[in-house]
Amino acid sequence: MRGWLTLTLGLLAVVIGAVWTVQGLGYVGGSGMTGERTWAVIGPIVVVVGLVVLWLGLRSRRRL
Repeated sequence: MRGWLTLTLGLLAVVIGAVWTVQGLGYVGGSGMTGERTWAVIGPIVVVVGLVVLWLGLRSRRRL
């Protein structure tokens, strides 16, 4: 079970960051975040953080 939490959180961060990015760029409507440049900047940062967390989770699973 080791590493599953970090893998799940990392994947969730990647997905949320991607959604925030496309909303910030105006490709997805229906939200107060649509077309806001702030989310187009925050989104990719969250994606990168999620990828780092995923990498750490994969690394901890390989050590078993």
